[in-house]
Amino acid sequence: MKPNDLFDLSGKTALVTGGATGIGRMAAEGLVAAGARVLIASRKAEACQAVADELNKMGYAGSAEGFGGDVATEEGIADLVAEVSKRTDSLHILMNNAGRTWGAPLGQHPYEAWDKLLRLNVTGMFHLTQSLLPLMLKASTPGDPARVVNVGSVMGEIPKGTATYSYAVSKGAVHHMTRVLSNDLAPQGITVNAIAPGPFVSNMTAFAIGTEEGQERSAKGIPLGRVGCPEDIAGTLQYLCGKGGAYVSGAVLPLSGGLQSHAPANLFNEEL
Repeated sequence: MKPNDLFDLSGKTALVTGGATGIGRMAAEGLVAAGARVLIASRKAEACQAVADELNKMGYAGSAEGFGGDVATEEGIADLVAEVSKRTDSLHILMNNAGRTWGAPLGQHPYEAWDKLLRLNVTGMFHLTQSLLPLMLKASTPGDPARVVNVGSVMGEIPKGTATYSYAVSKGAVHHMTRVLSNDLAPQGITVNAIAPGPFVSNMTAFAIGTEEGQERSAKGIPLGRVGCPEDIAGTLQYLCGKGGAYVSGAVLPLSGGLQSHAPANLFNEEL
């Protein structure tokens, strides 16, 4: 066994949806750094191409390509699958990262928020995965399965958040969908796992932790005392998609600094 081989992704092709910003951008860089050819897609084609150009100038072992893709509609998914199929005849890694959030107080959470969130965060994720199965089955080998990594959230594990009812429920659905798909796809040579991030700096979380003050405030409630950083995402993707993660399927990996198991009070509220 060569330790460096455990995280080597040379020769693999990956698709990262929503890969131009935030967690998707962090993951894309981690995959490129490990040697993968990474296809970056989101609704903003120019932003994806700009990120790909930036990654290709960093001297990493892999490469990146950016283009447009919308996972929120049936037509958009079909177009994205067609574009991916033009670029590769097999897909080793699919990172389902595209998503949106919505926050509003209880009593004011709009009806349409549920439809918009679930259509992208859950329905779109499922149908894109389903549509790309032929390419992933081609990439899979007995000792090296193809990989699906879904992006959930710590809010899908614990009832905490800033009035993000539809978002939290959608991410809980992503976690269970991960287990259901793993049950069906692992026997076919495709692992399916999810990550459940806590606070990471991104466009989506800028309202709360876009400043140093916000990050310090958030860190006070996190057992490990800090918000997430790009290396946390990059390292996890390298593990799940490399040889080291080839025997893992159906897992929801918490990337939340211990939030997923944090219980602030004692069972009987006694002082210790």
